[in-house]
Amino acid sequence: GAHMNGPMLCFGDSNTYGYDPRSYLGSRYPTEERWTGILKGRGWEILNCGENGREIPHRASELEALDRLLERNGRLEGIALMLGGNDLLQNPAFAAEDVAARMEEMLGRLLEHSAVRENGAGVLLLVPPPMRPGTWVTEERLLTQSARLGGCYGALARRLDIGFADTAPWNVDLTFDGVHFSPGGHRTFARELEQVLKHICTEKRRSQTDITLGERGHPDADRYSGQI
Repeated sequence: GAHMNGPMLCFGDSNTYGYDPRSYLGSRYPTEERWTGILKGRGWEILNCGENGREIPHRASELEALDRLLERNGRLEGIALMLGGNDLLQNPAFAAEDVAARMEEMLGRLLEHSAVRENGAGVLLLVPPPMRPGTWVTEERLLTQSARLGGCYGALARRLDIGFADTAPWNVDLTFDGVHFSPGGHRTFARELEQVLKHICTEKRRSQTDITLGERGHPDADRYSGQI
């Protein structure tokens, strides 16, 4: 199949963790209902490193914790990032550009990490699905800026030459709060992300073939460098 040769670390917030907003106790959906668990059940090696309320790491302590997380998990095939929603929710003055600036700073550090530089883990930047009106989303700014995040992240991914997927067209179903995935949303997200991962794996295999040929001057040798 089109599976990866090693684990993919998924670094995100409550929608990666699998938070279930129907519960008052902050519980999470069962493993088999979370997108990470669904992909695991379909044979992908997934490390769920989601945390409720996580903003993009930007303080020294948070960036150091990310370094340690990468070191603890050894050789990774890929690192998927889906963050930015909490940055909009927690910072009333933030626009999409402010979130993207934070993401760029974190990616600058991540791309220098040995997991990426020496061990070749590919980085995939995922846009959180745009928020919808709900109990957590009562101001226009959140709707507008979360919808603009895809354009900002896309430009960033092109500039840094990393993998990218805009989840807005996936129409991931959200719960009453306008932020968190419903069980159906998790299923949709898993299905769509699997297509992205299969495509990346196919391209990676092709680029490895190209690189072998590239020693004899193949023109496409570097076309897919920097992706999972």
